[in-house]
Amino acid sequence: YSIGYVVFWRMIGGIIPLVFTIPKDRWAHLLSTSKPGLHFVRAFAGTTALFCVYTSLHFLPLATTVSLTFASPIFSTLLSIFFLGEIVRGRRWGAIIIGFIGVLIIINPTSSEFNLYMIFPIMFCIFFSVVAISIKKLTETEPTYLIAMYFSIFALIASLFTIPFGGWYWWPTSTFDFFMLALVGVSGGIGNLALTQSFKNADVSIVTPLKYLSLIYGIIFGYFIWNEIPAWNTYIGALFIIISSLIILRREKVLKKEIQPDKYIIRR
Repeated sequence: YSIGYVVFWRMIGGIIPLVFTIPKDRWAHLLSTSKPGLHFVRAFAGTTALFCVYTSLHFLPLATTVSLTFASPIFSTLLSIFFLGEIVRGRRWGAIIIGFIGVLIIINPTSSEFNLYMIFPIMFCIFFSVVAISIKKLTETEPTYLIAMYFSIFALIASLFTIPFGGWYWWPTSTFDFFMLALVGVSGGIGNLALTQSFKNADVSIVTPLKYLSLIYGIIFGYFIWNEIPAWNTYIGALFIIISSLIILRREKVLKKEIQPDKYIIRR
C-alpha cells in the first residue's frame, strides 16, 4: 500500500476515538475557532511529519527511525529562538551540539550503509517541533478535540492527493490488512489525543522523556517481527541524542523555575 493510503486509514480510524471526546453541545458549531491560522500551521506541520515518519518506517529499520526521531527537542530549542524569541545560552548550545553528533553517528554519512531516506526522520523532527510549539499555544484557549479534529481533516484531505501516484485500493486486499490498517488508525488517533492532552496538562520537560521508552519497543518489535538487529552506531547515537535532549529539557525546567512572574503580581 502507498504511504498516502496508510495515512488515509490512519485518519479515518483516528476520527473514531476522537468522536467520543466531543461534547454534545459543540456539534452544532464544531469547527468554530478564533485561531484558524495556528490550526493550519499545526495541521500542515503534523501532516508533513506523519508522511515523513511513515516514509522512513517503510525504508529504514524500526529502531533507526525511532532513534532519529528522538532529536525533536534539539530542533524545538532551535525553533524557539525564531518563533518564541527565546535566548539559548551555553548549556543548551552544548546539548544541541551533542545531539547533532548523535544524529551523525546514526546516519554515518561516510559508511557504505548510508541511506538517503534517513533524512525523513530528521524532517519529522523539524515539523514535529513546530507541532509541539503550536499545540502549546493552541491549548491555551482551544479544546483538545478541536485541535485533533482540524489535524485529522487536513491530513485526510492531503492523503487523497496521493491517489494519482498509485498504491490505492477501494478496500484492503485481505481481512488481516483491514484489521492492521484499522489498528493504525485507532491507535494513532488515541495517541494523538493523548499527546495533545499531555502537552496541555504537563510541561514538555516531563512529557518528552517518556517518549524514550519507544526505543525499547522499537528494538523488540523490530527484532521479533522483521528480524532487525540495530547496528552499533544506532545505540551509541541514540545515547548521545537522549543525553542531549535530557540536558535541554532539564535546563528549560530550571529556567522556568528561575522566572516566576506570578510572585510579583498584586492579587486583587
